[in-house]
Amino acid sequence: MAFELSKLFKKDWGSAPSFDQVMALEGEMYRQVARRKTFKFTLNGRDYFAKLHKGVGWAEIFKNFVLLRKPVLGAVNEYQAINTLNRLGIKTMTLAAYGQRGSNPAELESFVITESLEPAPSLEDISLTWAESPPTASLKRAFIKRVALMSAQLHRNGINHRDLYICHFLLKQAEFDALTDVNDLQLYLIDLHRVQIRTQVPRRWLVKDLAALYFSSMDIGLTQRDFFRFIRDYTGGSLRAALNENRSLWQAVERKAWALKSKPIKG
Repeated sequence: MAFELSKLFKKDWGSAPSFDQVMALEGEMYRQVARRKTFKFTLNGRDYFAKLHKGVGWAEIFKNFVLLRKPVLGAVNEYQAINTLNRLGIKTMTLAAYGQRGSNPAELESFVITESLEPAPSLEDISLTWAESPPTASLKRAFIKRVALMSAQLHRNGINHRDLYICHFLLKQAEFDALTDVNDLQLYLIDLHRVQIRTQVPRRWLVKDLAALYFSSMDIGLTQRDFFRFIRDYTGGSLRAALNENRSLWQAVERKAWALKSKPIKG
């Protein structure tokens, strides 16, 4: 069994809780699917977010094997991703608690708890009105650059997110309010439970991540120049060199993004 608690979490709890006590936690539900639920709860006046996993079941495991995918068996994936991003200096959540028990891969019980970032609107929330009321050019460019640099750092370190939409980049409101230079803008990457970590990101997963970013930013008032600016910041060189050396990659990203755009909305 794995079981870790931060000093702050134990202090807010008032002692060291047992595995069963953590798994029995409840709070304001944000998402509940199959055997996983995500919710917010408060301890000693401080907010936390919890993801509790009750095992994925053999059907889910077999489905992933048939699709030649590695199944996400529980909270360990997010736990490892948080630690890896922190090691690389990529802003993300602060781990408060983690645990896993069991030997049957289909019935593993696990949890990951993080300190709340709130109030922290997502980039999707922030950009909702950009098409009608654009931000200043300097602020828009700062957002583009920060997302590009974070994405590039992920990919160059063998990490792909699998759900790299702009809704998963958060801005701490207090930090933004205190900002004096837009070049110091910081974003926090969340929802890491499907992250994959290798020595190198395969091309198909690069395309998936980059297409998710492109698709989720299509309707927020960005120009073609803005998208080119992202490519330049992401590659770290000139736009001409980026397009000449990796034109097929960016063409694949554009095709994938428009394919996502054309998918019917599920009711």
